[in-house]
Amino acid sequence: MHEIEIADIRKLTEVMKEKYNYDFSNYAMSSFRRRIQRVLELYKFSSVDVLIKRLQDDPRFVKELVSEVTVNVTEMFRDPSFWRELRDHVLPNILLNTQNISIWHAGCSSGEEVFSMAIMLKEMDILHKCKIVATDLDPDVIHRAKSGVYSIKNMELNQKNYIRFQGQHSLEKYYREEQGKALMDKSLIEQVSFREHNLVNGSAFSKFDLILCRNVMIYFNQTLQNQVLKLFHESLFKYGYLIVGSKESLIWCEIANKFIVVNNEEKIYKKVKD
Repeated sequence: MHEIEIADIRKLTEVMKEKYNYDFSNYAMSSFRRRIQRVLELYKFSSVDVLIKRLQDDPRFVKELVSEVTVNVTEMFRDPSFWRELRDHVLPNILLNTQNISIWHAGCSSGEEVFSMAIMLKEMDILHKCKIVATDLDPDVIHRAKSGVYSIKNMELNQKNYIRFQGQHSLEKYYREEQGKALMDKSLIEQVSFREHNLVNGSAFSKFDLILCRNVMIYFNQTLQNQVLKLFHESLFKYGYLIVGSKESLIWCEIANKFIVVNNEEKIYKKVKD
């Protein structure tokens, strides 16, 4: 298939925005284009125009397209050294100043990170002190996260990560196997409220001690990253922590001077100015 023209991408993002209020205009062009290319191949559309026509004729298709474009591959206890840092340093620090911890998983995808967090907090015996909000712009993904059902073949990698994280038990303690699926223990997410929230045009809705937004902003261009980081700054208590993905950084953004770097390796930042 030939390379998609920039003009076609612009046309597509305009339709998405005007008709369905999904704004992808500030997504990183190369990754957005790659994903649209994949959609064309997947649905055997001969061109972007055919895709646009489908969007205009079939409003339900927009959900499928959003799912394809925002798909995040994720795993439990991804980057185990990061999770150790969180358990051994960040959370104990937060607990010096507050009894109850509020946590926001922004762009929570299919929920593996949320379950990892819950397992870790349970092992620290502080899960009951934590209020967790998990958000994503894709309602289907939120539904998947809530259900806590994963393919059993993914659990091998998750288990390896958990061992490297140096968890207290075996990961198998937290799920049961049924027909090739891993069903996570639902009591882990009793304190979690899942909700739809779009980082692109959403506003601050609460204050948090800890915000995780890992491997989401690599898909945004600089303008949008700036906007989202301002939203996170506004949503953090003073001395709260912000954690981004391993390929992401706050260094260059407009509000960089309001944070200090706590751990550069693990991309952990602390808000020091309002």
